[in-house]
Amino acid sequence: MHTRLLRPLALIALLLCGLALSVYLAERQAERLRLQEAGQQAQEQLAAYAGTLQTLIDRYRALPAVLALDPELEAALQQPLTPALQHRLNLKLEAINASAHSSTLQLMNADGLDIAASNWRLPTSYVGHDYSFRPYFLEAQRQDTGRFYAVGVTSGIPGYFLSHAVRDGSGRFLGAVVVKLEFPGIEQAWSQSPHVLLVSDRHGITFIANRSAWRYRELQPISAMVRETLASTRQYDKKPLTPLHYQQRPTQADSGRLVRVDSPELAGDYLWETRELSSEGWTLHLLRDTRSIVDNTHAAGLAAGGAWVAVFLLGLVLQQRWRIARLRQRTREELQALVEQRTADLRTAQESLVQAAKLAALGQMSAALAHEINQPLTALQVHLTTLRMILDDGELEEARQSLPRHEELLQRMAALAGHLKTYARKSPGGLRETLELGEVLDKAMQLLEPRLRDVPVSIHRDPAQGAWVSGDAIRLEQVLVNLLRNALDAMQGCTSPQLRIDLTLRDGHWSLSIADNGTGIEPEALPQLFDPFFTTKPVGDGLGLGLAVSYAIVRELDGDLLAANRAEGGACFTLRLPATDAPEEPA
Repeated sequence: MHTRLLRPLALIALLLCGLALSVYLAERQAERLRLQEAGQQAQEQLAAYAGTLQTLIDRYRALPAVLALDPELEAALQQPLTPALQHRLNLKLEAINASAHSSTLQLMNADGLDIAASNWRLPTSYVGHDYSFRPYFLEAQRQDTGRFYAVGVTSGIPGYFLSHAVRDGSGRFLGAVVVKLEFPGIEQAWSQSPHVLLVSDRHGITFIANRSAWRYRELQPISAMVRETLASTRQYDKKPLTPLHYQQRPTQADSGRLVRVDSPELAGDYLWETRELSSEGWTLHLLRDTRSIVDNTHAAGLAAGGAWVAVFLLGLVLQQRWRIARLRQRTREELQALVEQRTADLRTAQESLVQAAKLAALGQMSAALAHEINQPLTALQVHLTTLRMILDDGELEEARQSLPRHEELLQRMAALAGHLKTYARKSPGGLRETLELGEVLDKAMQLLEPRLRDVPVSIHRDPAQGAWVSGDAIRLEQVLVNLLRNALDAMQGCTSPQLRIDLTLRDGHWSLSIADNGTGIEPEALPQLFDPFFTTKPVGDGLGLGLAVSYAIVRELDGDLLAANRAEGGACFTLRLPATDAPEEPA
């Protein structure tokens, strides 16, 4: 009774533990995926915003440099400033500024005093003010160009100042042309976004924001030295800088930061993504509210919990079936092992039959090849007797001259014996090399040379060029020996046997056709010609494996073996193999 109670309790504990774990893991995984997806979307949005801002700046970057080349401005900076000259300069800058749609244009002399400006009509005119303390003027004086984002000390309107030095022909610094860009349009467009968008300088101070409460915030602690620099350049003149208090939270996301902002008016959890504007030394920030992400993670957790319960109940239902399935699986594995064993035995038998077919063909050729080897042996014995007599007579020079003939006979016998050994051994299979099909054909015909010499067959061979293919030389040679022997067998009894061998390249394949003028193939035998143990020869003349083995070898080399009857009589077998590039010659 006690054992019966333990099993239901264990199942209930497993259900509750699995439910809690599945909900937790599902929420964490959903959070990671949602944060990763949100981060990728934020980076895409940042890329678009950065492109818009960079395009606006690049549109006006060359304007000060072009105006610095104006001869009128250069001449005005080299002569005393009169009211008429100043008025003319003001009108000129006003017209150019209106055409360029920039915020303001100003001309400063070598001391940093503004002598003309496009806003000369306004109460906030720059004319007559000293801006020599501004970094954009000092940079233009030192390195021709300058840039600086700051709040206007005269107008109180922030903007991006781009400057370029005006120099005379000798390179002397005469003054600077400055264009100011304001970004109200950018902030207005960004205000439509549901996310917080910021631009900060290299000190981590935000100066552009689509929410006014986020502007002029310190994203990182600022040192006393930086504060002195900000005060001397009056970069954020009279604008209070407020630190942004936030804490970084652990996250499963691969990129970005998950932060909790503690400032009362900005409080919330945000996914914080950034993108550098390296050309300006700025950083773009996008802060995305994570409340929608959290809602999605809770939904994923509930779904995972429901799925776990369903799986658990399904497991209980399938428990009994699993026991039966295990028994069936065990039986199936035993049967599968038995089938694999039988398959291995059949494969071994098949390989033995393939080798037997090769050795059977070799046996039929062995008598003629033995006679072929016996002839050079007899000749060699006669030559050696003659050589002994010559040496006995002391005629060393004549003996030396007879040695090449002995070497020739020995090489011929070694070639025949080596070729028989190569043909008889088992091919490892799977190995491929670049072969010249004509050379493989030569070796096959060399094996059949005694029979070709004894039978008065007329051979017409037309290999027009080097036929390079990828394959196994031993197996290809076995195929060609089978095809050539079949052709010779088919022409037995013909009054004038003729064998035609053609080698052609078509559609990226080399085709080697072997045609005879023998009896041909019975039409009903053509469909079964490449089946194992099928033969049209008399009993005892073959195993019926030659063409089947040849067909399997060619298919393994991605080729094809075709058979057909010729209209003028006889049969034609065609071997097709993919063409390959010839190997490179060694250096």
